[in-house]
Amino acid sequence: MSVEASCHCGAVRLVLDTAPATVTECNCSLCRRYGVLWAYYSPSQVTMIPPTLPTATYLWNGRNVAFHHCTNCGCVTHWSSVNPKRDRMGVNARLLEPSILEAAERHYLDKQDRPSG
Repeated sequence: MSVEASCHCGAVRLVLDTAPATVTECNCSLCRRYGVLWAYYSPSQVTMIPPTLPTATYLWNGRNVAFHHCTNCGCVTHWSSVNPKRDRMGVNARLLEPSILEAAERHYLDKQDRPSG
């Protein structure tokens, strides 16, 4: 059953093939500032509405990961790999309905000592 994540204003919507079974809280220098919980998917499992999202990006991790933010309300919506061969992306699970998020198991990823960049 698909579920939908959306930014605060609704300009960016991500339809996920399935609800996440797990979400990850990362404490790296960027994720802890964003306050996000990541649900990981293959890009083929996520439909973006509209197909060309109204997002701005911030490149990080050696300019290999693009963090997307709604250009209207500023919500962090997802991250994608700059390398199109990488079959993984992260969706900000905090954009899901609370009941969907509550059903997911939380994992903690300790990346605090990872350098910024």
